[in-house]
Amino acid sequence: MSGPALHLAVELDGDGAHPAAWRRAAHSPDQLLTPRRVAHVAAVAENAGFTLVTLDDGALPPGVSPDPVGRIGAVERAAFVAASTSTIGIAPTVPLTYAEPFHVSGQLASLDHISAGRAGWVVTEEDRPEAARAWGRPEVSEPDARARESRDGVEVARALWDSWEDDAVIRSVATSRYLDRDRLHYIDFTGETFAVKGPAIVPRPPQGQLVVIGDPDAVPAAQLDVALVAGRDLAAVGAATVAAGTPVVLAEVEVALDTPEATGAERVADLERYAPWTDRGRLRLTGSATQLVALLAELSTVVDGVRLHPLVIDEDLPVLSRLVLPALGERRLVTRPLPGTSLRSTLGLERPANRFAAAAVQEEAR
Repeated sequence: MSGPALHLAVELDGDGAHPAAWRRAAHSPDQLLTPRRVAHVAAVAENAGFTLVTLDDGALPPGVSPDPVGRIGAVERAAFVAASTSTIGIAPTVPLTYAEPFHVSGQLASLDHISAGRAGWVVTEEDRPEAARAWGRPEVSEPDARARESRDGVEVARALWDSWEDDAVIRSVATSRYLDRDRLHYIDFTGETFAVKGPAIVPRPPQGQLVVIGDPDAVPAAQLDVALVAGRDLAAVGAATVAAGTPVVLAEVEVALDTPEATGAERVADLERYAPWTDRGRLRLTGSATQLVALLAELSTVVDGVRLHPLVIDEDLPVLSRLVLPALGERRLVTRPLPGTSLRSTLGLERPANRFAAAAVQEEAR
């Protein structure tokens, strides 16, 4: 636990947490995939004072699952958001079940460079057989096998981020040398299903290691910086927090807030005519901004922050921006990210030493 102030994250994929959220969106459906839309919601979240935005992803087209969202890739959207914001953290979701860890590590390291150290990574699994066909890969059907792919993939990504020492790029005009090759390292990873030699093709990220976020039941806690925990009530969230074993813990909270036009309950009922809002075992608040502020104040005693999943982004995000975050600020329950601060610093996480440089220092000490 890092302190009483909550870190607030918000999921901004699609039009909202409800599968029929697009029916209440303030824009026409064809605007969802435009740069203007991505930039707008990110700017609202940054101006409100959120610590972090997350961007869900998936390899499957609309219609394959109950989720009707068509997407631009999460990493691509994150890069655009990074270039159009200045303080908020950006964490795309990138499953490792079928993706190549070498390419994932390079994409995310590039994102950290683009954002000047504001990038994170939400690690998930892909459990639908259709995804294997979309990737052209054999299906990974067993939960233990998917967990292995995530575990090995995170290990490889972290090692590759360290495969360039911080001062590997020397840019010496006098000697015509761009790199100090002695400060690039092979990682020589061999797992059950793949091997990676390295080094990376992208210099070490500004943060050293990106902030790795995930479910500690799916990824070993030792590989995570931030755990996402669920629970239908405060006691369940508290128990999950104690069990998480990570430096920072965020609770998953779904919200359907009262707006000037309709109550949260009315909005949910309207969308339930088209599709059910799937119960994912998370805390869910349907009600007023005042009720959400009270809930978040309670949560501040057991977690380091929350990730909010708005019912409909266009309806709930303005309420969060105008009523919820200001009220939390008045109670000193949230802190706004500062310009020029990395996501790791904002979350109270130290910048890790490079493993190869540290090993060399230890060897010299002997």
